[in-house]
Amino acid sequence: MQNGVSGWYARLDRCLADREQQIDIWLQTWEQSLKSFQPIAALLPEDWPTLPANLLTDPGHVLDHLLARHDAESDGRSPRGAHPTPPRLADAVIASEMRETLVNPKKPVQQSNFLMSNLPPGFRQHVEQLNLPKASQDNEVDDQAEQAAVEKGLRTLSGIPLPVADTAAGGGLFHARLIRRHADAHEEADPEMKKEDTRRLFSNIQLLDINELVVESTKVRLLLESIRHELVSFGPETPGKISRKEMESLLGLGVLQGDALQGLWPWEQAPQLVLTNPPWLRIKDRFRGMDDGSRLRKELGEKLRGIMDGDTPRFSTMRGNVNLYRLFIERSLQILSPGGRLRLVAPDSLLREQSSHPLRELLVKQHGWTQVWAIEEANLLFPGMTQGVVVLGITANGEHVPLNIHGPITRSDLRRDGGGLSSRVPVFELKEDRWVGWARDTWAVPRLPRDRVERKYTLEVLDRLATLPRLSDEQHPLTTNSRQVRVRVGEIDQTAHASYIETWVKGKRSRPFIRGVHFSENEEGNVFIRHPAFRTDIPSRASERQLAMWTGDHQPKFGPRLACQAIVNAHQERRLRWAVIPEGSVLGNSVNHIELHQDIQTRLVEEHDNFEEGLAWLCSFLNNQDLDEWARAWAANNNVNNYELEMLPVELPPSFPNFSTLVR
Repeated sequence: MQNGVSGWYARLDRCLADREQQIDIWLQTWEQSLKSFQPIAALLPEDWPTLPANLLTDPGHVLDHLLARHDAESDGRSPRGAHPTPPRLADAVIASEMRETLVNPKKPVQQSNFLMSNLPPGFRQHVEQLNLPKASQDNEVDDQAEQAAVEKGLRTLSGIPLPVADTAAGGGLFHARLIRRHADAHEEADPEMKKEDTRRLFSNIQLLDINELVVESTKVRLLLESIRHELVSFGPETPGKISRKEMESLLGLGVLQGDALQGLWPWEQAPQLVLTNPPWLRIKDRFRGMDDGSRLRKELGEKLRGIMDGDTPRFSTMRGNVNLYRLFIERSLQILSPGGRLRLVAPDSLLREQSSHPLRELLVKQHGWTQVWAIEEANLLFPGMTQGVVVLGITANGEHVPLNIHGPITRSDLRRDGGGLSSRVPVFELKEDRWVGWARDTWAVPRLPRDRVERKYTLEVLDRLATLPRLSDEQHPLTTNSRQVRVRVGEIDQTAHASYIETWVKGKRSRPFIRGVHFSENEEGNVFIRHPAFRTDIPSRASERQLAMWTGDHQPKFGPRLACQAIVNAHQERRLRWAVIPEGSVLGNSVNHIELHQDIQTRLVEEHDNFEEGLAWLCSFLNNQDLDEWARAWAANNNVNNYELEMLPVELPPSFPNFSTLVR
């Protein structure tokens, strides 16, 4: 976590392990602080660790962290991996969906009274030739229509679409930030107008969460946020403020406990806007800390697959290791009113991973997928996170429109006004014909560099390589006898066989054990294996010597292989590093290798002095810069998946014939 506050939560756990008590004490102290006008830090129990200054300004964000750590631990995950939505991101997302405020409408622009006859004859003639049209009025707000929407309860005067929902409320962050924005809009408004608009807002909120503690904490948090921003009083109504009793009644109707995925949506009116950051949790990781977790996970998967809405399964996108955030996307679009908007925070792997293909197809073919905010350096926004983040903008049952990719976005690009983003953020319109050609109907969305020159180069590479056959295609030169190229994971699971993997000792009878760390690159950009079995320039304490020797005797010896470093740091310039693995080496599961048909192996031996030199020749094409640029554009995450390598458009010279043609 940024600014040195990460240790505070760990220190709090040591002095008070019960997380429910932590949350209860924090909320009570927050309320006491509002009543007494004293800082929270002065009112906390004496045995609590000293509250850092960075946590004083936003009590709600501390609650978000406490709830996130509680959820993580209840699922058997480490609380250090809990990442609540940053308020800065929530503000930007909200700004992108806000309507024009009607509280203090902008005055119309005064038309100039300057007469054409006042211009000199030469200037007058020139202006008349230009025949300038009148300024377009398309962007002006139809005040009457918007006022009618307010009266129907479809928006607030402050510009919030209604009803506004969250299908996985967490601590109610999005609605807490809406409260702040609503209060800012009414800062100089008529007190009675402000009070009525506040009633309108809280009569049309819809927050649902499966956890009782989260629901009760969210109610208290929204009440305190409303008091803090002078929308609600502690006692009876006052000018500009509704009473606490009325607010608690509205929250009792608008914040409910329930399962958005398995149950019915408990409100009659469909929301116009859903703002949510659902759990990023695979079903296989749910209940991990429980004794009967395996049974519970199996039951949950069966229930979700068996839910029907009429004759149709509720979830059509369940594939592979199902992650709950995918199901929340599909469910949110089902409960929205036609034309309603979904703004959802998710890991950016959904844009490219193979298992999310059905979800992307659903967004493209049945809804209006309009926006992607790409936040690749998520660790600068979500402290400690390595996974990239994406914010989706989707219109439920909307028309098929071009998708706009915004980014890469940095923390400094987020805004609380306008469209939520700085004008510096590059935007790319992904049109369907180009999209289909690149992704082959998988609707995968590529990573694009921020720099204009680099982006132009990436787009040129995508356009050119997309026309080539992929490594696993029947049309690829390496395909023979209907046997496509396949990529395999190294034969040794490093965790399961740890007792057979040791530090390299010269002269001991053993075989080289190759891991991802053994792939290196020289100044000329050539990739090679830096292993003590093959090089003498490796220092004794170097990481390449650790876990570099295989002592097991049950694995057969392999001949030379063509392998790829399977885990590459996101900050390195290269995505892929290919190298020839010498005969007799053993590969760890952090390394992938290509399985070549015997006919291809024979062909390579015929064309070169031996098989190892033939592999080195193939390796030169796999380490091609354009191919690496392609791989970076389509990388789903830091891990290199087998299917990602099999879909590489590897271009070989015409002198290397297509074997499927030769066989026929």
